[in-house]
Amino acid sequence: MDISNPRRILAVSLADSSHHLSNIIKDLTGTHPEQASTSLAGASHSISLKTAYYTAEVPIWLDLILAPLEWASSFLSPEAKEVLEVLGGVVVVFSLPGKSQVDETNAARELIQNVGKVVKDGLGGWSWDGVSLCLGVGEIDDVDEWEDLCAEWGLEFVQVRSQSVATRNEFGEKTGIPRALEALESNDWALASTGNLGSDFEDFEAEISAEKGDSSKDKEGPDLDPENLDFGFDREDFAGLKQAIWNAEKEDEDFLNGEPSTDAGKKDDEGHMDDEEIKKIERMMVKLQAVRDTSAGLPEEQRKRVAAKAVAEVMKEL
Repeated sequence: MDISNPRRILAVSLADSSHHLSNIIKDLTGTHPEQASTSLAGASHSISLKTAYYTAEVPIWLDLILAPLEWASSFLSPEAKEVLEVLGGVVVVFSLPGKSQVDETNAARELIQNVGKVVKDGLGGWSWDGVSLCLGVGEIDDVDEWEDLCAEWGLEFVQVRSQSVATRNEFGEKTGIPRALEALESNDWALASTGNLGSDFEDFEAEISAEKGDSSKDKEGPDLDPENLDFGFDREDFAGLKQAIWNAEKEDEDFLNGEPSTDAGKKDDEGHMDDEEIKKIERMMVKLQAVRDTSAGLPEEQRKRVAAKAVAEVMKEL
């Protein structure tokens, strides 16, 4: 499939890291971006993505950030709504500072936190169907702090080292630029062609369900199979979550069979779960699906940390 109207990628860095941003874009696309006047801020580029399923020329918008807090506020304002609606990817580029570089560390953390705020509050965080990458450029060995920080804000951390470093880790998973490309290629860029990205959650999810041939909307409630929640993480992480879903299904079945339920007040006159409960569980499923998809290429330990945080969030909602 040739995607003629793909969503956009927003690629950003701090103003003093514009050379890193330019180099990352070159590594991803094969060419350096052309500057708008004397700066990369406001410039645009594109990346050619081709897989067994689609081809797309995805536009890249570049921006340099001077004040992360102000930048985040502007992107979360009503005026930026249309910009966020056409985004399918966010790429943050920063220089990995050493432990003694306190000012650089604080600046990088502020950048990640504020871009992460836009991803979480403006795009939906883990439930967003786009791809969120944070590319740290540098040769430092201890990156646990950055992995955890990025995961906290809904971003996948990818370390970009020199080309002499192996592009696969000990688990055989891609790292560096190859991993970033893999994540971009695995994204669904075609949703922008619906021309309805500004619709509410129900309409948007209906579009996704129709594209996937999902008939769960025609059933008495959401199509829930707790065993499908096995994302390859520790099973104990999901034990409580699975039990909550089983309970919801059991109550619905009991009510339909005429059996008493301690929670029957949540069903309508025809035996359906009420809209609020259905939406809550559907949101949970979408969020966990997003976590599984976006963390698929992460190292095992980082994948477990991301999973645990996601489960904690949805358990609070339940």
